[in-house]
Amino acid sequence: MTRFKNILLVIKQTAFESYSQLKLRGQAPKALRWKRLESRYNAHKSCVTDLIDILKSEDVSFKCVNRVDLDRQHLHDIDLLISVGGDGTVLSSSHFLDAGTIPLCGINSDPTTPSETDVEKKQDERRSHGALCMFGSNSLKTGVHSLLHSDLKPQSRNRISITVKSAFSETHLVPCLNDILVAHPTPASVSRFRMGWLQQIRDSAPLTDGKVRKRLYGDTTRVGGEIFEVKKSFNAWSSGMWVSTSTGSSAAMSAAGGTRMKWDSPQLQYLIREHLIEKGESQDIIDRSAGMLNPRSKLHLRWNSLEGRIYLDGSHLFHELELGDEIIISGGAPPLRLFMGNENET
Repeated sequence: MTRFKNILLVIKQTAFESYSQLKLRGQAPKALRWKRLESRYNAHKSCVTDLIDILKSEDVSFKCVNRVDLDRQHLHDIDLLISVGGDGTVLSSSHFLDAGTIPLCGINSDPTTPSETDVEKKQDERRSHGALCMFGSNSLKTGVHSLLHSDLKPQSRNRISITVKSAFSETHLVPCLNDILVAHPTPASVSRFRMGWLQQIRDSAPLTDGKVRKRLYGDTTRVGGEIFEVKKSFNAWSSGMWVSTSTGSSAAMSAAGGTRMKWDSPQLQYLIREHLIEKGESQDIIDRSAGMLNPRSKLHLRWNSLEGRIYLDGSHLFHELELGDEIIISGGAPPLRLFMGNENET
């Protein structure tokens, strides 16, 4: 008997497949290494075929969907989602599990071998990283058996909650497992925003004419029908801002100079990139350029550039910003139930 009965396999589309479509239209880059891409494609397809054969031998019902075709309708009646690819496939799949009730297991279909990690080689030979995957194609049979038959439990991984308040609407974005980047879409442009922390006002009088008004002790804003005071706010000119979970702290956040966190930390971490510090700026403002957010804290940004974007767990998914938009960031999203291998715990 297996503990999961209805499984959804989310299968990535490889670079070989994507570039082959461009080649048919005469748009593929000339410098592509087609043999290398085809080799990685074959490794991925071999993993998918072997996985399907293993699942057919088990007492489970399963269906497959391409990563680019994944939709909420595919989640009906499933009790486990398996992503087959790498970290990107895990992240894109997790965005559909916003309620946090369906567990997720990632399988690295094309893992990097030790001989391919040398960054001094003329050509970059690295394959999929798989930090968010439970196991790889090189241990497929034992990994699937452990997943289906052992008492291994998924870890509860906290995620980032993001709300964007525009002039006439509030938009709740998908919960993010790794990180978000709030920045101007042009890397060379300055990202201008005002950053502060929200504190709920519980004894406030009704708003005059339904508008948020300035109080004696600071600016206020309304989010989700509640009124908040924006505390300790300051203006920042920078290259944008990273916000990460403990899971994502070992990725871009660490590379940008942030702190690696224990995987089970409930805090979020933020870091303003290349913060332009004016002459005579107080040490307090400098200290607030980076830090930790407690689980109940709400970070508030008022976007002051003409254009902007919030990149969600990478570059593929983003939300457009315009001047005056407000962004509320917290750790209040439902956690993700993620199966992890011991070697991947950070």
